[in-house]
Amino acid sequence: MSNPRNNGQITGRVGCDPQVFENRDGSKKVWFTVFADRAYTNAQNQRESDGIPVEAFVRADTQGLGPFAHIHKGDLITVSYTLRMEHYTKNGQDHRTLKVVYEGMAFLESRSVTEERMRKRVKAAEEQALQARAAARDFAA
Repeated sequence: MSNPRNNGQITGRVGCDPQVFENRDGSKKVWFTVFADRAYTNAQNQRESDGIPVEAFVRADTQGLGPFAHIHKGDLITVSYTLRMEHYTKNGQDHRTLKVVYEGMAFLESRSVTEERMRKRVKAAEEQALQARAAARDFAA
């Protein structure tokens, strides 16, 4: 990490599969959310979590998405990051946005655990599609 005064780590579960946006130069911007538990419980003795949006970039000369091709909803990861304050003007008003910018990542579960979670997601989606088709057939009849 280049600046020891502006970095940190987030440990949590990925909230959704990463979203990928292509840039004109062939690079890609990757966006995903990590849900990190708070250090305390609320009045109902439940631990809440915060969804922290993370932005990452994949260089144009990188094949595919690099490590981002291997993270999916529900995966437990640790993300190293730096904070960046972006300034821009929109409709004549100045805006400031604090961004969490990806520096590195560690996978905290075995590949077999993450693959099993993915198999369950695929199976559930297939069953839902079959039910929707059956309902459409019944409605048409």
